[in-house]
Amino acid sequence: MTVGTAEEILEPELPIVDPHHHLWDRRHAPEPPPEIAAHPFLAAIRDARRYLLDELLADTGSGHNVIGTVFVECGAFYKADGPVEYRGVGETEFVNGVAAMSASGTYGPIRACAGIVSRADLLLGDGVAPVLEAHVRAGGGRFRGIRNSASFEADKEVLGPLNRVEAGLYRSDPFRAGFKHLARMELSFDAWLLEPQLPDLVDLARAFPDTTIVLDHVGTPLGRGSYAGKLEERFGVWRDNIRELAKSPRVVVKLGGLAMAFCNFPSFLAEPRAPSTQLAQEWRPYVETCIEAFGAERCMFESNFPVDMGACSYATLWNAFKHIAKGASGPEKTALFSGTATKVYKLDLSSG
Repeated sequence: MTVGTAEEILEPELPIVDPHHHLWDRRHAPEPPPEIAAHPFLAAIRDARRYLLDELLADTGSGHNVIGTVFVECGAFYKADGPVEYRGVGETEFVNGVAAMSASGTYGPIRACAGIVSRADLLLGDGVAPVLEAHVRAGGGRFRGIRNSASFEADKEVLGPLNRVEAGLYRSDPFRAGFKHLARMELSFDAWLLEPQLPDLVDLARAFPDTTIVLDHVGTPLGRGSYAGKLEERFGVWRDNIRELAKSPRVVVKLGGLAMAFCNFPSFLAEPRAPSTQLAQEWRPYVETCIEAFGAERCMFESNFPVDMGACSYATLWNAFKHIAKGASGPEKTALFSGTATKVYKLDLSSG
């Protein structure tokens, strides 16, 4: 993919906490079947087989003032053996090591992976409690919560390689039997699902009003497969569900993920790459609707890197967000770019 001309960094002094990125090393992973490998989701990250601390620092150091980050689970560095339900603890151990490297100051003032969101299978019901406790121990004080994706679409072309779960996960009794342990342990829950599934999250949030729930990627509007060309048509449905979700005060939303293949905006895999002004135009209706519904204090911009590199560079992505937030007040900008993430994930960004 052509990189294009680098843009001038907007508001380079504005502190940013990136509350959603991944780390992985997939250079030795087996190649997927051809019908899966051809899916645009994989095409977008083909140049990111390795995304570890060096690559993250290259992105966060590309001009914006990124002072801290939160890692979100992606199946990286699971344990190779032992009980299946505990293998994901290996991801927490790995990321905590990366966070310790960053906290040494050797790599500059940024506090990478200051918060860790990993995965534990809530379908274990009460059996998930010791798994969560193992994550807490492995996290070195940085483990903040888990994510279980519920993303499902009957049209398999939409999700491609991410067709992993059945419909209705967040409504199932075994899942909720596990979910009830999060509030007791003061852990948050990151939710990734697709726009037509938003009512499932509304119901979950009402059933567990004491649990902090973070909606990832503004609920992932769909513009691929049977949803191709329907972003505008379905915008009202998405907006109404977002407004309903916002009525649950412990729900917050991440503003991003709109560069993914599933949304399929014109900027996705465009040649030449779209400028930040085009990205801002495409994403603005979704971002502004969320801010209007939730308030800036319950919204946080996210990079979703390296997944979102299918549409832009890291620097261009944050420029797009700054275009969108241009008219926000000083306190609103602080909340959107750093404050909400710091509060929700209880981050310690001190250098001491």
